This record gives sequence, structure tokens and C-alpha cells, in this order.
Amino acid sequence: MFIATAVLSVLLALAFTGAGFPKVSGKDEMAAQLARLGVPTGLMRVIGGLEIVGAVGLVVGLWVGVLGVAAALGLALLMAGAVATHIKARDTAKGTLPSLVLLVLSAVTASLALVAL
Repeated sequence: MFIATAVLSVLLALAFTGAGFPKVSGKDEMAAQLARLGVPTGLMRVIGGLEIVGAVGLVVGLWVGVLGVAAALGLALLMAGAVATHIKARDTAKGTLPSLVLLVLSAVTASLALVAL
């Protein structure tokens, strides 16, 4: 069980780090994409920061189990909001799918980490 949790945690940490840095750094392409979805520009850096903090929490959670559960749950909630935002903006399925996949993987990681406590 720990190996599955560790693999998912590391993969999710990489994915969320990669998704968070363009938002934190204020990339114009990311700002344009989020504006198209109706997300205020001021939230872009907040969302990116939450993604990066969650990624760190997933990795640290391999040693401090409760933190891993909290990080995975937080990221799942963040992705639930992302999916809702995509749906509200009537985005395509192709545009919504990455957030949905990350939501499911974060929820599975949280479940596995919770069972391992």
C-alpha cells in the first residue's frame, strides 16, 4: 500500500509543481487561459501557490502521514473547483479532462494515505 501511495504522491507532486510554477510566475499564456475561464487574474498566483504547497505536502507526507492525507485532500478540493470552473465556462471535455484526472488521482492518493495511517 505504501508503494502505491508513494508513487502516486511523487507523480502528483511533479504534476502540481509543473502546473503551479507558470501560475506563480505570472505567465501571460496562463493568465489568458484562466481569464477565458472567468478566473480573476489576482487568483492566478494564489492557485499556483496552493498547487506548489500541496505538492510539497504530498512529498513530506510520505514521512508525516497526516500531512500527506491533508495535502491530497486539499489538492482534490482545488481540482474539484477547477472542474467546476471548466464546466461553468462551458469548456471542452479536452480542456476539463486534466483537472478531472488530477481530482481523481488526488482523491485516490488521499484514500490510500488515510488507510496507511
